[in-house]
Amino acid sequence: MSDLELKELNQFYGTQQYYKGFLNTNLTDGIAYIMNNGYTWFVNDSIAVIKTELKNQAFLVVKLELLPDSKAKMIIDDGNGKILYTQNYDYTNAKRELKLFFTDNVLMLSSEY
Repeated sequence: MSDLELKELNQFYGTQQYYKGFLNTNLTDGIAYIMNNGYTWFVNDSIAVIKTELKNQAFLVVKLELLPDSKAKMIIDDGNGKILYTQNYDYTNAKRELKLFFTDNVLMLSSEY
């Protein structure tokens, strides 16, 4: 059973190994954890946008914001607050907001940077 509240998320500071993700992206232990607990859709959407629309950016911040009525928004910025991409979701079962970093072809939790 998945843990949409991601109760163990705070244990990730660095990674033990990398996993191959969608479009040949490297993923950390923390990203594997959130994917195994119901957030694969968010990770894969993020990677698809990064690899197709934002492929020339050296560093990106990816945020999942939860909105009222089970809606959500993905926001990708350049790390300095300049928004490069947004995507709205009309429904999500997510229970926790997330902040991910992408650099050197690695998607990671902000705590793993």
